[in-house]
Amino acid sequence: MNWDEIKNRLAEPFDHKRISWRVGSVTKDKKKAMALAYIDARDVMKRLDDVCGALWQNDYPLSDGTLLICKIGIKIDDEWLWRANGAGDTQVEAEKGKASDAFKRAAVQWGVGKYLHSLPNSWVEIDEWKKIIKPPSLPTWATPEGYWKIINDRKEAKS
Repeated sequence: MNWDEIKNRLAEPFDHKRISWRVGSVTKDKKKAMALAYIDARDVMKRLDDVCGALWQNDYPLSDGTLLICKIGIKIDDEWLWRANGAGDTQVEAEKGKASDAFKRAAVQWGVGKYLHSLPNSWVEIDEWKKIIKPPSLPTWATPEGYWKIINDRKEAKS
């Protein structure tokens, strides 16, 4: 695969079943909340495995007790290229959450899950425990089918 193919496959949206939602801002009446999309670190690992095979690795070169940095390297044309990002403790399972978040944030630098940050803001109903009752629908461009249609249309327009 060439770099464009790798980049496109890494950036492909995940199936809607792989996307989880958490509550962001809540309205004053506590009946609605901003729905924030995220993916699991295991899905990120699977994406890297599926696209890069054994030609990816990660490292945690820095931890100062509050911040943990994760680097993800991908071997492209016999050269290791690295991208990094970091995270702090999370509210649930602070250490594990920090490692997972740093890993996912480093993966975004490669395009994995990056599209989630471009999803439109969606206010959704929540229950009395601040759980989302029904997650928002994804726009067509944020689905694997919609994404590949856009990529293929761009290729056709260039030729």
